[in-house]
Amino acid sequence: MPSLPIIKPTKFSDRDVVRFFDTFRDAPLEYSANEVDAVVSFFEKRGFDETAAISTATILLQQAKIDAVNVYTLLDTLQGLTEVELSKIVAEILNLNRPKSSSLGYKVKTTTQTLETRNIVL
Repeated sequence: MPSLPIIKPTKFSDRDVVRFFDTFRDAPLEYSANEVDAVVSFFEKRGFDETAAISTATILLQQAKIDAVNVYTLLDTLQGLTEVELSKIVAEILNLNRPKSSSLGYKVKTTTQTLETRNIVL
């Protein structure tokens, strides 16, 4: 008879195992209901669909928590932007939180003139 106590093995469900390994390196992020509602309604007022507003708000809240920025200060900063500027910033934030193989893009008009175009006479 060994001197160590006998420990009964605990049973884990598949869900417990998946949850453990999915969050192994990530600390849980918690948000107040007021912050979530404020960010979602901000994007819904700017013409975002409900699903898009929730997805964008989730990533924005997550990034604000990581960067230790107050969400309301961030919303005040985004308040004065035009729709095009807001879309550009949202695309940048979403791209930072996506895999490199999948990114959102937007067209930027280049105004660089090369030497060849200068010499063409119409």
